[in-house]
Amino acid sequence: MHYLVIYDGNCNLCVTLVQSLEAFDQGHLFAYVPMQDEITLRTFGVTEQDCTLGMMLINLESPQQHWQGSDAAEEIGRLLPGAAPLVAAYRAMPGLKWAGDRIYAYIRDYRYQLFGRRAMTYQSCHSGCELLPTSSSQNLKTHEQVSGAVPTSGKT
Repeated sequence: MHYLVIYDGNCNLCVTLVQSLEAFDQGHLFAYVPMQDEITLRTFGVTEQDCTLGMMLINLESPQQHWQGSDAAEEIGRLLPGAAPLVAAYRAMPGLKWAGDRIYAYIRDYRYQLFGRRAMTYQSCHSGCELLPTSSSQNLKTHEQVSGAVPTSGKT
């Protein structure tokens, strides 16, 4: 399976975490798109309002399956080799998930004040477009549908 991570490309913390994940995964499991890439987000039916709720993880083979916020962070952890037992323990401990959700929400809401804002949006070298499976792409809008561009046939 392949997954798309939608992150805030202007947030120093978010970009640092994405860069760490990129180095570890090297594009095998995850692709990355910043929340600032409106055309790609619309392709997946993600709105600006969706992005205010935090990072997202979309299953590219079944795009209707997605996670957001702390749930997305947990699912990314669960998918990493060897991390699933740690995520399961975190989810099972009474009160820990509740606390984690609140900590995530606080950091999400104050990320620029806590960690700073980048001058330029970070674009991952592992974007999501090349990982779209053919069967799933039928359910997604094309770039032309999203942008309003009219495809040309090359004939004049």
